[in-house]
Amino acid sequence: MLIQIATTPEVVQNGDDAISVLDLLLRGGYMMLPLVLLSIAAVYIFVERWLTIKKASKTPNGFTDKIRNSVIQGDLNSAKVVCAETDSPIARMIEKGLARIGSPLKNIETSIENIGKIEIYRLEKNLNILATISGAAPMIGFLGTVTGMIQAFIAIAQEEGSVSPKLLSSGIYEAMVTTAAGLFVGIIAYLGYNFLVSRVQKIVHQMEYNSIDFLDLLQEPEA
Repeated sequence: MLIQIATTPEVVQNGDDAISVLDLLLRGGYMMLPLVLLSIAAVYIFVERWLTIKKASKTPNGFTDKIRNSVIQGDLNSAKVVCAETDSPIARMIEKGLARIGSPLKNIETSIENIGKIEIYRLEKNLNILATISGAAPMIGFLGTVTGMIQAFIAIAQEEGSVSPKLLSSGIYEAMVTTAAGLFVGIIAYLGYNFLVSRVQKIVHQMEYNSIDFLDLLQEPEA
């Protein structure tokens, strides 16, 4: 993809000259390096978290029914086996609750809540870094633009005689490259962060629903 824009006097050969996106990015200066690193980090965190959250959101069909039937029949060992064979936050919460059966209901609830907090922490790991990238990338881009503009105006001030419009415009657009790149990285990171947060919240609601359902199940024999 080529972008038709004004280029520096050294590059211009005719009116049909074009500059590639890669060349344009390279002209953004040294501030492009941290933006590239932030973009790589953002993509890595998003993909890694998305795969983790996607795995955590899967609970086998009939899991709740198996636990309910085993508890009602008093076969706690079977229920524990089902939980141990299921790799999900909900299964680990229920397994902790099963291990505390015989204790006061409040203690069982507290144990389940503690495991839930640990699971939520695991799901939200590195999301704060993604949020930081979404805010830091545009700011780094603006900083690159400011420093680029300063350099451009210094070059203009040192130019003897009348200043060529091409020289002026080339210095400005090169300085603006970092702003565009920073905004692009920031927007992508921001959208990715909000998407992952929404998925985590969905899992949290499922965890809360299943923990309440399990606690209600423990109280049924007493009813």
